[in-house]
Amino acid sequence: MKKLIITLVFASAFTGVNAQNEAKKENETEKYNKWSIEVAGGVSKPLNRLGGSFGFVTPVTVDLGLRYMINNKFGIKGDLGYNTLQEKDGAPEFNSRYYRGDIQAVANLGRIMNFETWTNTIGLLGHGGVGLGMVRSGDVKDWVGNGILGLTLQAKLSDHFALTMDGSAILNVRQDLLFTAAPSGKVGYGGILNGTVGVTYYIGKNTKHADWIVLDSTNGLEKRVSELEAMNADTDRDGIVDYLDLEPNTMSGAMVDGKGRAIDANKNGIPDEIEKYIDAKYKGGNGSGVSDDTIKGLVNGGYVSVFFDFNKSTPNTESTDAVAYVLTYLRNNPSASVDIIGHADEVGSTSYNNNLSSARANNVKETLLKSNIAASRLNVVAAGEDTSVDVNSDAARKLVRRVSFMIK
Repeated sequence: MKKLIITLVFASAFTGVNAQNEAKKENETEKYNKWSIEVAGGVSKPLNRLGGSFGFVTPVTVDLGLRYMINNKFGIKGDLGYNTLQEKDGAPEFNSRYYRGDIQAVANLGRIMNFETWTNTIGLLGHGGVGLGMVRSGDVKDWVGNGILGLTLQAKLSDHFALTMDGSAILNVRQDLLFTAAPSGKVGYGGILNGTVGVTYYIGKNTKHADWIVLDSTNGLEKRVSELEAMNADTDRDGIVDYLDLEPNTMSGAMVDGKGRAIDANKNGIPDEIEKYIDAKYKGGNGSGVSDDTIKGLVNGGYVSVFFDFNKSTPNTESTDAVAYVLTYLRNNPSASVDIIGHADEVGSTSYNNNLSSARANNVKETLLKSNIAASRLNVVAAGEDTSVDVNSDAARKLVRRVSFMIK
């Protein structure tokens, strides 16, 4: 008997540790209730500790429990039990009580054994633990230790109620008082079998309880794999994965730095390779015959931009070349017009940033007007805040404090 009690203690401890490990492994993104109150009543049968003349008694038992599920497979509960025992017809008169309190580990065998593959309304719980009890008759008390092990069959009535049938075996240790209230005269063991019918009420605002929810850890794994695949994508094929790439649309073949930005040695806002490409036509280069359509594509693709310092509406000195390229294109193509699109980072209020983006675009427009480009060919667009970069990154915010162009 002692070995059985020790086994129960270690089984409860092991179940608790395993439950914590399982909780970390499960995908618990779906919210569900974890607390429940259990009330049950029924009959019990003493297995021994009755004495010679008491082969039959009339036992009644009541049980009240509070349970918490760590996840949908494992939990713990505390419960209070009460048994009343008295003689049956033909036996000597007696009337005794048995009180107990237990801490138990709970295993949702229905989820562990995948009951959901064939039913959504029948469940099965296994429970076991240890506690303290008292056998009492009148003023005579006998404190005992106990171990308990049982199974609970569940029938789901609704999202908040379930009908239960439980069978539990209780083993007392150091029971010196017989269940008939007579002293045994020696240290001994006592056993009771309880059979109850009860109701479980699930506490919480969520629709489902852990007893009935099915958590698919495969979906969580697939999601993590998908996230890893997305993180390692390299959209512009510049050798820098997208989640580290501050410029995820770099022109194919362009040299980039460790953060995916096209190299711009003279810091004029135009990547060096693109600048050489444009210079071949617009600054008397090697006469490679770069077409107007190509230049238009580069400008409209955002590779020619005018950049601004923080909270400024005047371009930084390095960015004036970008205006010169657009000016040259407009002079070479008299029928072309251009949208001058102002942008701002997310620092500051939305209203302020809308005005700032407009001021930046108008500043560039004034430069083109003073260069004798007709106002009818210049359209200012205040794009406001650019939210495409991390607002907490100063380096990323520099990329969106700009004016871009859309040639038509």
